[in-house]
Amino acid sequence: MRTTAEPRHALNALRLAVRGVDPTVPLDAVSPLSALLAESIAAQRFYAVLLGVFAVIALLLAGAGIYGLAAYAVSRRTREIAVRIAIGAGPGRVLGLIVGRGLALTFGGITVGAAGALAATRLLRGLLFEIAPTDPGVLGGVAVLLAGTTLLACWLPARRATKVDPMVALRYE
Repeated sequence: MRTTAEPRHALNALRLAVRGVDPTVPLDAVSPLSALLAESIAAQRFYAVLLGVFAVIALLLAGAGIYGLAAYAVSRRTREIAVRIAIGAGPGRVLGLIVGRGLALTFGGITVGAAGALAATRLLRGLLFEIAPTDPGVLGGVAVLLAGTTLLACWLPARRATKVDPMVALRYE
């Protein structure tokens, strides 16, 4: 039955119309089509949300790990950075040194990850709706998201490295 009103309000009229035609026909499971559709894809929606939550957690963990590695690398290279600043390297050069190294490693990881993602498309094909497993927009978007996360995670320690006072850093060790 198609109605422009709320489906629950039309239920009594439907029951009366069916009883008028054949009183032996039961109307037990009457529900709107939208509810039936939502129920039919509930499991796939749950798995998609769960996969999305795990993806966000993985992105946060990756960002924290990259930040930790970049901060450790900056702390280990404090003397080198101080010498570079002392001989005239500007803040942009120091930022480029640290962030560039992180992005170079990330682009290598993105390349290997994209190859792995393309290989795993058969496993995920059943969870994808209205999108191809090899959609370049999605793969490119994920690569940009990962590169942005790396950029932020490396930029924070690199910014701190640009504020190193060469005299203090060289005397410290």
